[in-house]
Amino acid sequence: MATSYSARSRAIEPFHVMALLARANQLQAAGVDVIHLEIGEPDFTTAAPIVAAGQAALAAGHTRYTAARGIPALREAIAGFYAQRYRLSIDPERILITPGGSGALLLASSLLVDPGKHWLLADPGYPCNRHFLRLVEGAAQLVPVGPEVRYQLTADLVARHWDKDSVGALVASPANPTGTLLSGDELAGLSRALKERGGHLVVDEIYHGLTYGVDASSVLEVDDEAFVLNSFSKYFGMTGWRLGWLVAPQEAVADLEKLAQNLYISAPSMAQHAALACFEAQTLEILEQRRHEFARRRDFLLPALRELGFKIAVEPEGAFYLYADISAFGGDAFAFCQHFLETEHVAFTPGLDFGRHLASRHVRFSYTQDLPRLQQAVERIARGLKSWRPDAL
Repeated sequence: MATSYSARSRAIEPFHVMALLARANQLQAAGVDVIHLEIGEPDFTTAAPIVAAGQAALAAGHTRYTAARGIPALREAIAGFYAQRYRLSIDPERILITPGGSGALLLASSLLVDPGKHWLLADPGYPCNRHFLRLVEGAAQLVPVGPEVRYQLTADLVARHWDKDSVGALVASPANPTGTLLSGDELAGLSRALKERGGHLVVDEIYHGLTYGVDASSVLEVDDEAFVLNSFSKYFGMTGWRLGWLVAPQEAVADLEKLAQNLYISAPSMAQHAALACFEAQTLEILEQRRHEFARRRDFLLPALRELGFKIAVEPEGAFYLYADISAFGGDAFAFCQHFLETEHVAFTPGLDFGRHLASRHVRFSYTQDLPRLQQAVERIARGLKSWRPDAL
């Protein structure tokens, strides 16, 4: 008998890069040296003070459920971080601790999106955003964006694409896969455009802290009613600990807490106690050193790829990605990625994972390898371009 699964599960697409990653792992198992530029995870392990705090939490028996909103000490520490970094006074009661940034997105989409309604999202963008909307029986209205708007939604685009089923917009600053930021003025313009239409503004600030030569503005500086998604994964380097947070308007907290109680009970307790060490001076010093290292990597890889013929029209100001146009070389992005994995053993991500708009002619490089490995990757890519034959496919 044929198994029948839900329409929503069939509609959610896999990460196309996972097929490449599986092949990369297969090559590695056979002894091949693969350079990984495909996965959006920092190569640094979690900073030692955070690990020590996690070990102490386990030893102290902090292994039970916490309150659904998270432990008060961590919510207070995050509020203190907003005060220190952004000069904002955020009531800790408005902060919910979640299982990763994904947990924050699950709460926000569950709260704000009814079946058949949609958010406006930039295309290209992080694919899980549209998949979470499908999961709650809503949808993503993908808005094609390019270098002319630095791959970001604008107030004008909201006005042009808003329709009767629109209920909000989700933007990211810094963005994945492009690394571009929204300024305070741009965030304020988006906020006005959405409020005029009765919509909600949701901002992914997961890559805050990882910016180079410029500070990222928080939407809460210009709109205290916006919803903010954040995570301990990127700047704080706690990917495997699965911890994030959501800042919400006070009137939304009770409903969000109810959702959290039902969807996941609580975020991991030992991870919450470990994260208290994120805001200590010695930890922040380590994280800032790592940020400077990411800047060095960007400043090497960006001109090196451009010199090889990749078109990177907008210099990324944050995250750890370069979104590159490969049209000068011809062919399809997925085949292009396969070619470099098989011939030169360099793995990077096809644009198809990030949306529809010109996806087949873009790839994403993640500079989450140290500088010598990036230099080696560039040498391999230069060699691989000589053997690339799109017309032979």
